[in-house]
Amino acid sequence: LLLGAIILSGLIFIANPGGTSFWLFLIIALALTLGVMAVIPIGGADMPVVISLLNSYSGIAAAAAGFAVNNNLLIVAGSLVGASGIILTQIMCKAMNRSLTNVLFSGFGAVKKQEAIEGEVKPITAEDAFYILEAASSVVFVPGYGMAVAQAQHVVKELCELLEENGAEVNFAIHPVAGRMPGHMNVLLAEADVPYDQLVEMD
Repeated sequence: LLLGAIILSGLIFIANPGGTSFWLFLIIALALTLGVMAVIPIGGADMPVVISLLNSYSGIAAAAAGFAVNNNLLIVAGSLVGASGIILTQIMCKAMNRSLTNVLFSGFGAVKKQEAIEGEVKPITAEDAFYILEAASSVVFVPGYGMAVAQAQHVVKELCELLEENGAEVNFAIHPVAGRMPGHMNVLLAEADVPYDQLVEMD
């Protein structure tokens, strides 16, 4: 409905270019509303895909603006950004074993009931976790969005050091779409001074 209203407003604006700017502002308002309404239902885990897709849209818009003002540089730059964004979106969807359609429209009409929290939450320190893993000779951490939200990368690094002092081999398995965007986990672990050679990407 919003898309139809945008197209109709655009046709009216094109048919009467010398008229009032009301239709232009209406198109901007409707486009803004459409963008917000399209992104709101998408879950936080799918946000990296949405970010790369919106990045692609910005490139396509820049290329379209380049055609409008007859600017070759804008056309080329916009086309490169748009194409790279689409390719990155496709790669991330493949890594998540989901289609782009499923990512964009899976939230519509889905009402999730909040699950009751059972039991008592007992926080533990890096030392407590070390005692659990003390007998391990090789440990692989798989960091995700939870580590980013809790800002736990420094605690993970502390646990990593305790395990290495005990003679264990420690590595970090990085999923392509872990966190808010590709490379998010790499940045957080680098902030905690985790050696880059301990980060293992998916094959």
